[in-house]
Amino acid sequence: MGVDKKATAKELKQAYRRLARKYHPDVNQGSKEAEAKFKEINEAYEVLGDPEKRKRYDELGANWKHYDEWQRQGGQAQGQPFDWSQFGFDPGEGGNTRYQYRTLTEEEMQNLFGASGGFSNFFYTFFGDPGMGVDTGRRAASRRGRDIEQPVEVTLEEAFSGTTRLIQMSDASGKPHRLEARIPPGVNEGSRVRLAGQGAPGVGRGPAGDLYLIIHISPHHLFERRGDDLQLKLSVPLTTAMLGGEVQVPTLNGRVVLKIPPETQNGKVFRLKGKGMSRLGEPNGRGDLYAEVKVLLPQRLSAKERELFQELASLRAA
Repeated sequence: MGVDKKATAKELKQAYRRLARKYHPDVNQGSKEAEAKFKEINEAYEVLGDPEKRKRYDELGANWKHYDEWQRQGGQAQGQPFDWSQFGFDPGEGGNTRYQYRTLTEEEMQNLFGASGGFSNFFYTFFGDPGMGVDTGRRAASRRGRDIEQPVEVTLEEAFSGTTRLIQMSDASGKPHRLEARIPPGVNEGSRVRLAGQGAPGVGRGPAGDLYLIIHISPHHLFERRGDDLQLKLSVPLTTAMLGGEVQVPTLNGRVVLKIPPETQNGKVFRLKGKGMSRLGEPNGRGDLYAEVKVLLPQRLSAKERELFQELASLRAA
């Protein structure tokens, strides 16, 4: 952790906070190196931040954990002697706690740590795995809580404008509580909205996991979404399609007027720029709206209308 061996508890905590901020996964997203460093920092502070563990570390060095493991397995209670020499220590005269340290060979390291080795593996062995119901009588290793996913359904209008949801959660004791989650404009089907620190509680001093809201957008009766664009079937009267005119076009934030040129054919598509969906992360970004003309044929013709259509038919035949 880059501190002096005689550093105070306050200095250790300051160093830990500084390094934790620097290498936190949220600050270094996607960096495996930073994630590994953050894990090492937490594990180091787990030892050095505990006065009892730090005392044993100062006395025995990096191999203090093996002595503790011997104690945990009942070595003292069962009267089993502890062989210090296999750990690189030669006890002083009278068996006191003054030791001469020697460097372990590679073979001795394998025997002590195993093939997989590693400080993290030791912590899981030493403290047990709470997820597996192991109780060693000691505090569990510091580990981050698991992430939680929760599906949330929103309307297309809510996806366009953004919305909020009240989410029911439970804390570590099982006590329910509510939190207000903001869903930003422009979310799409399957979007993941992250609520940092709102997942399962961490183990020991570990941080809580995150809560991810998985967005599902309910179908709309008018619009079909394609990315940031919207598609619409636009009903246009036959007379307007033939003679030209104006029609009202619905959008997700009000109606707009569209000019229809004379002799507009059925299936003609008009693009209304910037009238589509909000773009996620772009406050002023909008997709487009594509309106496909659906010409409405008149029904229940009057005698006069039928006469006019017959006259039109005669003119078109000529």
